[in-house]
Amino acid sequence: MLMSKFAALAGLAASAAQAQPEMVRPQDPQTLVRALQSAGYAATLGADKTGDPMITSGVSGSKFQIFFYNCTNNRDCATVQFHAGYAVKTKPTLESINEWNRMQRFGRAYLDKENDPIVEMDVDLDDGGVSRLLFLDNIEFWDSLLTKFERHVGYRN
Repeated sequence: MLMSKFAALAGLAASAAQAQPEMVRPQDPQTLVRALQSAGYAATLGADKTGDPMITSGVSGSKFQIFFYNCTNNRDCATVQFHAGYAVKTKPTLESINEWNRMQRFGRAYLDKENDPIVEMDVDLDDGGVSRLLFLDNIEFWDSLLTKFERHVGYRN
C-alpha cells in the first residue's frame, strides 16, 4: 500500500514537471532561439565582438539583434537587450530622438556616431528566466515599438 502511494506521488510529480512550460533563460541562449522559432521568427545564434552570445532575428521586415549582458566568461548571462539600428537618408534631429524618449516608456533611442537612429529595449531574465509566453509577449511589444520608431525616424511611412 505504501509503495502504491509513493508511486502515485512520483507519477504526479512527473506530470507536474512535464506540465511546466519551458523557461527562457539567458544562461541558455538556445531557449531564446527556440522561443523565437516556435513563434515563427527567424533566429540565428552567434557571438558579438566580445564573444558573448548574440541572436539575429527580424520582425515586420526589419532586422534586429538580441545582445546578452552580465555574462561570465561569455556564458551564464543575466540580461538581454533588443537592438535595432537604421541607416536613413534624412538623419533625425537630436530633438526628434529626445521627443521619442519623452513620449515612450519602453525603447530608448539615441543617435550613433554617424547620426543614424538606434533603438534598444532591455529585458531582465535573471533569477530563473521567464516563461516562453512572457518572452514572446516582449517580442510582440518590441515588434510594435519598432514599427512606431521606424515611422518616427522616417524609415517607413
